[in-house]
Amino acid sequence: MRGNTATRSGTGGRGGGGGPRARCARTGRRRLTAALTTVVLLALTQLTALAWPAHACGCGAMVTADGSELLVTEETSVVVWDGDGTQQIVMRLTVDGDAAAAAWVMPVPGRAEVTLAEPELFTELDAVVAPERRVDRYFWPRPGDWPRAEQDTAGSSEGSAPPVEVVSQDRLGPFDVSRLAAGDPAALARWLENHGFALSGSLAGALEPYVAAGWEYVAVRLAPEGEAGGRGPVLSGPLEPLRLTFATERPVYPMRLSRLADTQQFLRLFVLADHRTTTEGTIGGDPVDVVFAGRLTPDELPRGALRQLVGEGRFLTLLHQDFPDPGRIDGDHHLVKAGSDEEFRRVESREELLTWGPVPAWQPVVGAPVALAVVAAFAVARVRRRRSETRPGAATGAQGEPG
Repeated sequence: MRGNTATRSGTGGRGGGGGPRARCARTGRRRLTAALTTVVLLALTQLTALAWPAHACGCGAMVTADGSELLVTEETSVVVWDGDGTQQIVMRLTVDGDAAAAAWVMPVPGRAEVTLAEPELFTELDAVVAPERRVDRYFWPRPGDWPRAEQDTAGSSEGSAPPVEVVSQDRLGPFDVSRLAAGDPAALARWLENHGFALSGSLAGALEPYVAAGWEYVAVRLAPEGEAGGRGPVLSGPLEPLRLTFATERPVYPMRLSRLADTQQFLRLFVLADHRTTTEGTIGGDPVDVVFAGRLTPDELPRGALRQLVGEGRFLTLLHQDFPDPGRIDGDHHLVKAGSDEEFRRVESREELLTWGPVPAWQPVVGAPVALAVVAAFAVARVRRRRSETRPGAATGAQGEPG
């Protein structure tokens, strides 16, 4: 744009010297130069975009090799706060793309212990926070109910289709996990380089606040195992969940790296703590929505991963938040105790026409009086007809009597 503007400005400043052919030749050369400049700039832009992209997710960032792409299509996290300075984050990422390997970078406020988590934890959580389903029945028919239209069941399946499975149903392992000190800004770049990746300028800039705060990095290399030591299949589907345990003065969920995202971001965050939990602010996103809040006890839970996290009892809060413009994210989510431990569960209701067996209730209720009215009208008409048939004979007999 600047080149074109300068060219037009230069042309306007010249005198009218030269004949029409000269002016035409100069105009043609300028247009050709502008076109070539535009093509070169577009090519450079594409090359820059293809080199070492960093894909943001709600908590951390994915780095892929040159020319490959990996999108985080779904992210669910669980924060467990013990109240004694120890925090856990259990994350499950579902990805899609053409990358055979990727590096996941996660900033943490302290030295983190990284282990594999139980995949069934998220299934158990979904069962606990499932909304109450209620059917509201109405009496009078509505459009679509008359006379007795079949109910449309399309789209009535509960829940979404299960995500694509990981290739061969195998774990993405072994994970190559490293812990890097943020005090050495070059440590992450060296680690990425040793594993076939590179630190982009955008990711380095997004990590600066964590460097200043003295945080550390957890860097994990993700790569499915290939056959005979060859290149493995592409990363796809739900990755094996990871658990990070670290010390912190107050519970936090890192979100700054989501500024790198090009599309709208969605946060689905479970929090297990002593009390109902909320966030200090919106950090540039829409208002935080509480989807579930309730106290869990081990007696009401089946044996499994969730029961182990609940211990003797914890309060579960499920938070949802949309980030229409990720570039506006200006901090991390600091989690705090809510004003009360009021419990909440969503109610999903659907409306159905009230029926008695296979028959809509309004039909016998409305039909019975109508039927009675028809029968009564028929009976009255019959009585009147009989009276009209006997009336002439009675009149003749009355005229034949002597005076």
